[in-house]
Formats: sequence, C-alpha cells, structure tokens
Amino acid sequence: MVQTLLATQITLRDLIDRFGLRLVRDDQFFREWQDNLPEITDSQKQFLDQIKEGYFNLIDCPPLLEKAIQISVVSPILFLAGFYLAPFQIRAEESVEIVAEEDDLVIRGQLDILLIKEQFWVMVIETKRAAFSIEAGLAQLLAYMLANPHPHKSGFGLITTGGSFMFIKLAQNDGPRYATSKIFELRNPGNDLYDVFRILKHISEL
Repeated sequence: MVQTLLATQITLRDLIDRFGLRLVRDDQFFREWQDNLPEITDSQKQFLDQIKEGYFNLIDCPPLLEKAIQISVVSPILFLAGFYLAPFQIRAEESVEIVAEEDDLVIRGQLDILLIKEQFWVMVIETKRAAFSIEAGLAQLLAYMLANPHPHKSGFGLITTGGSFMFIKLAQNDGPRYATSKIFELRNPGNDLYDVFRILKHISEL
C-alpha cells in the first residue's frame, strides 16, 4: 500500500532510510558558500542594512509569519541579487512530489520559492516563521531538493527564519549526499546579510 506524506511531516530519518540520504562532513564538499564570493558595493551594503533594520522592526510586533519574512527579507535580497531579471525565473508555491525507490512512499509539498535559470533549478528557498529554528525546515527542504528534475547537477537550498540563514548543497550522484553552511545570524555584530547576498550571487553564476 502506498503511503503519502506531506513534506512538512517528513523527518531526516525518513530520508535516510527511504532514500539513502547521507550527511557529508568533509569541508571540501561544499565550498560554494566560502570560495570566490563576489565583492559587494557600498550601495548594496546600504540596501542590506535597511533590510536588517526592517527585520528588527518586524519582530517588535509578533507573530512574524512566513509570508511577512518572504515579503520583507527574502524578496528584497532576491531583487538586489538580480533574480527578478532574465535569464532567471522565480516560481512561488510550486508543487513537487518524490517517490521512494520501493514506490511505497510518496512525499508531496509546495516549494516556497524556486529560482530557475534556463530550466535548471538554481536554488530552493524555504522560509519558516521567526519562532522556529533552522533545523525545523531542514528535512522538508532536502525532500524538495531530492525532487530536482536534473539530479545530475548539484542542487542548492536556503532555509531562513528572517533572522537566521543556512545554505544547503545536495549532490545525487553516488547516492544523495548533503552538507550545510554555517548559520548566518542577523543578531551577530555587523550584517551577516552581506555574506548571504554574496553566496546567492555566487551560486547564481555557477
């Protein structure tokens, strides 16, 4: 009998047992969030500073829900990074489905934001309300990334609560393997959005 689960119900254990997902701890596996990052201009820094201030203005009036995070934090960064312009396409709430090899488990869900370039997935973005931890969205995002119709290419994802950001890389050759970046926090000194922006730009150029 086929079992159907929503992506929001999936756990890392499910993905490990059903799809053979493995965590890679080798630092060389996911260098894209650290190496060859583009420079950032003063005007871009000023814009990102405004996004940070806007976030702290929002959390003064809880609850800070996922849609508010998308509108006030994620969308402006994507705009600044040029993802609203050709050759990129942005799709919101795209339905996806993955099936375990035994065909006895189907996982269905909706991507929050999908970035596409020339029909290839550039990045999957999952937003969570500010009260959630980054870890709360990891299994869900990885399930979506496993549904990439081009599994021969490495996939990238981003989980954010508005105040925290973590990038994920998934490679499906030789079995699905993933690694994560460090967590970028808006409460850190300075503005971690500078690095988030630079990583987005770098991944878009791969």
